[in-house]
Amino acid sequence: MSIRKSVVSGSFYPDNKKELLKYFEKFNKTKDYKNSFKNINAIIVPHAGYIYSGFTANKAYKIASLNNYKRVVVVGPSHKFWFSGASVCFYNEYETPFGNLKIDLEYSKDLLNKFDFLSFQDECSFEHSTEVQAPFVKYYFGNIDFVEIVYGDIDYFSLEKVFDYILKSKDTLLVVSSDLSHFYSQQDAMKLDLICLNAIINKDLKAFENCEACGKVGLEAIIEYSIKNNLQTKLLHYCTSADISNDKTRVVGYTSAIIGE
Repeated sequence: MSIRKSVVSGSFYPDNKKELLKYFEKFNKTKDYKNSFKNINAIIVPHAGYIYSGFTANKAYKIASLNNYKRVVVVGPSHKFWFSGASVCFYNEYETPFGNLKIDLEYSKDLLNKFDFLSFQDECSFEHSTEVQAPFVKYYFGNIDFVEIVYGDIDYFSLEKVFDYILKSKDTLLVVSSDLSHFYSQQDAMKLDLICLNAIINKDLKAFENCEACGKVGLEAIIEYSIKNNLQTKLLHYCTSADISNDKTRVVGYTSAIIGE
């Protein structure tokens, strides 16, 4: 049996279950998790170390967990490996400190057969934008079927077609992974990030032209899907790394949101 081993546990998040649970206990001290949507189709979450962006991501997962799903599909950008199209993970299981997730191989094969720009790139097994989501998925959804897609050089029109196919199944939750601006001063970062936040809130694709986000293609794709399907977007949280580090000279921005009806 093949297992996609965790590669950023111990750095981005604890590799020990007991220590990782402490993070979730801290995240969930806040009780303001209310779902105003009848159905949540997708969530937008950051992918930095849990100490910086875990609280922000947790708000989206916690609210989404109030719904029932059969499958979770996590989509994120490739940071280290350049390739054309997008890669679907083809291991049997996905490792997390909470226990392994079962990868839905039949569904993954279906995606590969459906879209010729999808493939399996083993180099994507070192990608953190999707891996940091796996413990959240395991914690909140247990033994749910899991699918990972890491995209490289691809336009948002193509990725939106994949999203459209995925979200035809109402029992599937789509997780779109992206951080916002990187390494500006706190003041400049907040100005740049506001462009992205307003693009999400107002479903304004044109505004994304001036948005700086490592997962911008994924954000554009889910907003394009939202426009086509008349879905609502709701911003949940925004912060920067300076909220934890107190270093306001070079910050990274993070946000989370839910998308549904």
